[in-house]
Amino acid sequence: MKKRILGKGGLEVSAVGLGCMGMSHAYGKPLDARQARQVLSAALDLGYTYFDTAENYGTLDDPHHNERFIAEAIDSRRSEFAISTDPL
Repeated sequence: MKKRILGKGGLEVSAVGLGCMGMSHAYGKPLDARQARQVLSAALDLGYTYFDTAENYGTLDDPHHNERFIAEAIDSRRSEFAISTDPL
């Protein structure tokens, strides 16, 4: 997969990212941890290294749910990807 450099810090990520909102918010029943691991691991295996999430993908009680969900789902491969998040 093609790569892109983001910002002045030179963070290299895949040119195509994976939007993670639907894993825990907005598009029907949320994925369970096992399903999320499968999807995210497959994405990493295909060369995706840029995962997009945001604070508003959580709930009022837990606004960082999606961010934690993604990080915990593939913690064992943490060095292989970047998480993009946009605070409210």
